[in-house]
Amino acid sequence: MTRPESTGHDYDVVISGAGLAGSAAAVLLARRGARVALLERRSDPGAYKVLCTHSITANAYPVLDELGLVPALEKAGAVRNEARWYTRWGWIEPRAAPAGPELPYAYNIRRSVLDPLIRARAAETPGVDLLPGHRVTGLVREAGRTLGVRASTPQGEREIRARLVVGADGKDSAVAKSAGVPTRLHENARFGYLAHFRGLPLHGGIGQTWFLEPDMAYAFPNDDGVTVLAVLPDKKRLPAFREDLEGSFLSFVRALPEAPPIDSAERVSKIIGAVDYPLLTRRPTAPGLALIGDAALTGDPLWGVGCGWALQSAQWLAEAVAPATAGRGDLDRSLAVYARRHRRRLRGYQYLAADFATARSFNPLERLMFSAAARDEAVARHMYLFASRLISPLRFLSPVAVARASAVNIRHRRASVPPAHLSRTRS
Repeated sequence: MTRPESTGHDYDVVISGAGLAGSAAAVLLARRGARVALLERRSDPGAYKVLCTHSITANAYPVLDELGLVPALEKAGAVRNEARWYTRWGWIEPRAAPAGPELPYAYNIRRSVLDPLIRARAAETPGVDLLPGHRVTGLVREAGRTLGVRASTPQGEREIRARLVVGADGKDSAVAKSAGVPTRLHENARFGYLAHFRGLPLHGGIGQTWFLEPDMAYAFPNDDGVTVLAVLPDKKRLPAFREDLEGSFLSFVRALPEAPPIDSAERVSKIIGAVDYPLLTRRPTAPGLALIGDAALTGDPLWGVGCGWALQSAQWLAEAVAPATAGRGDLDRSLAVYARRHRRRLRGYQYLAADFATARSFNPLERLMFSAAARDEAVARHMYLFASRLISPLRFLSPVAVARASAVNIRHRRASVPPAHLSRTRS
């Protein structure tokens, strides 16, 4: 059972981090009756995350809809994120079924637009106090329970008490570290660099991803005609990249199949990246504390799922704990509900991503599914749903899906073998 606080609280919830996850959680909790303090270490209202895929996968569309952000995103020029993927078997090009609905989508939009937009939505929500310039320096704890935060502010040190403290402060979460939350790291055997280009046409005007085994690359069109172009090579190539970053980046892109014409485009950003970007998994709750977004789970950036999971985890938390944070339920039990949902929904994806982050080649099941998807529209749609995180790994690799992919490849092999009499003639 939840222990009563030894003293009163200033808010029902205090959230550290006013990025995607924190701002979304603030809105969704306040709409459900909680009083929320939303702390942001940066004072600039236009601050945003720089190193990002700038893509929100389709699994998060319902959260955007609940937040009321879809019209604002469309108005801001966000691009619906259709995609095609290159493999050694050719291009996988998901398309809607002739008589079926359109493929699910969310948006590609630069964080310089998205972050201020969602933060402003939080600031204007009744029940939310946005507190810029507040950097969490420690936690208020008693008998193993988190009761609030200590923050450095422009006016000096401040203590803010709450029924629940939420860490939405990224993979290097100060909240998680202060609480001693166990962290599991998975090595990433790739490094990554990205840059923004204007005037860079892409085939079909949609996102492109290259599976080069083990190297990777992607190009995502964004708002204002800006395309985010990223390369994620095996770390064995890092010494050569470091000798000439710009030359290596451009050469890598030029060598891609159906390479985007970067030499005729305008680069409008620096080439930025991360040499070491491990995958990270933390327990998402502790007494009086919850973690959302990258603070709870940081995936491999090559999949572009971080923004979507940030929004989803904020929604899962609000749905689970809002009544308890407003004093109408048991908080510990509510946190357990959130933790179970978080693990159930994301653990399988993270397991697969951590395995693929070793920079290995495709395994037999992946070869089966990717090759069939390049040859069959139904399998391509199935893969699109998985890449959009709308179906689980178990459903993606279900016996029915594997059997269909096998049948596709068998038909392909039969069609590729010439009839026996033609073989004899040619010989």
